Amino acid sequence: MATARRASSPASRPRTDENVYLFVPNLIGYTRVVLGAAALTYMTTHPKFCTVAYCVSALLDAVDGMAARALGQTSKFGAILDMVTDRCMTSCLLCFLASAYPRFALLFQFLISLDFSSHYIHMYASISSGSSSHKKNTLFIFCAANELFFVALYVLANYDKPLLPSLTVLPSPLLHLILSLPVPAIRVIEHLSWPQVVAAVTCPIMVGKQIINVVQFCKAAKMLTESDQEDRYAAQHAKAR
Repeated sequence: MATARRASSPASRPRTDENVYLFVPNLIGYTRVVLGAAALTYMTTHPKFCTVAYCVSALLDAVDGMAARALGQTSKFGAILDMVTDRCMTSCLLCFLASAYPRFALLFQFLISLDFSSHYIHMYASISSGSSSHKKNTLFIFCAANELFFVALYVLANYDKPLLPSLTVLPSPLLHLILSLPVPAIRVIEHLSWPQVVAAVTCPIMVGKQIINVVQFCKAAKMLTESDQEDRYAAQHAKAR
């Protein structure tokens, strides 16, 4: 009996000699961690560097997924590393926003809680059921716009230059079109900054992403409770025999 147990233990299962830690997607994942740590280190002192490092780290999220599928190097470790990196970076950014915009601190705390809980339960349910956890293209767009909204809020806390003077770099026809707008519209544009425009454009997508998080939480909870019911049914029938 002891021999049979040892033979079926996870440590003795056949496995390849591949080093999962050195898979290309996971190396990209480590780069994301380093960039994220650098961004967070200089978040309060160097907004430009922080913004660039944070955005590059977020963009690499798509690159490591494509590399994993192209090279056949998908792994549970890589999926978890990806998810943990995303959650840590987003939550740290939201913590900064809670201090930068204290009136909305409770809202940012709620978003952190929703983000962590929905992704954790979804990842656990996916691994338990053996289903894939890769982002689809549409969902990636939601995730990217969601991050871009929070980055815009971060930049807005450190940037107040109006939009209109910077529009002079636009092609002349487009600039003339903007200047031909009604005076009230031009006055609004005069007081807007680039971060405000980006935040306004991405805000609806950010709200949609939070709705997706709620749906994701509910679906994962349903998967886990159904799995519990199946396990309990099997256990009860095993006892009946």
